[in-house]
Amino acid sequence: MACDLRAAVIGSPIGHSKSPVLHAAAYRFIGVDCDYSAIDVPESALTGFITDVRSTPGWRGLSVTMPLKPGIARLADGVSELAAVLGVANTVVVDHAGGGIRLQAYNTDVTGISHALAAAGVDGPARGVILGGGGTAAAAVAGLAGLGARSVSVVVRRPGAAADLLRIGSALGLDVSLQPWDRAGERVRSADVVVSTLPPRAADGLGRELATDARFRTQATLLDVAYDPWPSVLADAWERAGGTIVPGLDMLLHQAVEQVRLFFPEVAQDRAAVLGVMCDAVGATRR
Repeated sequence: MACDLRAAVIGSPIGHSKSPVLHAAAYRFIGVDCDYSAIDVPESALTGFITDVRSTPGWRGLSVTMPLKPGIARLADGVSELAAVLGVANTVVVDHAGGGIRLQAYNTDVTGISHALAAAGVDGPARGVILGGGGTAAAAVAGLAGLGARSVSVVVRRPGAAADLLRIGSALGLDVSLQPWDRAGERVRSADVVVSTLPPRAADGLGRELATDARFRTQATLLDVAYDPWPSVLADAWERAGGTIVPGLDMLLHQAVEQVRLFFPEVAQDRAAVLGVMCDAVGATRR
């Protein structure tokens, strides 16, 4: 018999996503019968896909990956206060209350980043650095603000394209500066915490630069959201230099726990226990 409830992760490409495994494990644990799948939705097809969701019974929620995070925030009926500030969302709750359908957007990437870093011991970093200026970088600004960072440098290849991060920092009470990519090595060497929001292998050049610098030593923490392959070239160089590395899988796990809570608020959930079964499902270390 087909399952009456459904949820999915959407984006393009989407075949690499571990979200179906994580959500399936969580649903079994909390006793929810819900089908969760991965659906390739290119940016040009997002509006049509959301129209279909509105007309199809049984939808509970969507996990949203790039390049759809800005678009989904615009198409939702309501947006959480934080997601509105960021202008990007990665989670949509389909609410059937009152006989209609309402799509409410959230950004659980912020929770994923802050919880993953906190679990690694990051607390009140003085100098944060973010590599990349896209939607995940916006969440990283908010995540570092939540951890008490005093200032954050965002290192990008086109600073003008990331100017909205200055507005986000100001809204969150955080001093954000934009730096050109040729200063990436200088910035990460002096950081307390670094969050790389770049796609897989995009930071390999920086990683090789650090790996060949015999003088480079650090006690800072690096979260690299690109978890496949792992360790990345950057993460390997960072760990060899004495730093702490946090895989992007940890971020994915923590944000997925929050998504499950939002999709099924009527079901009692022990956050630590749900995180544990998700870790077991993908062979991740419990933190």
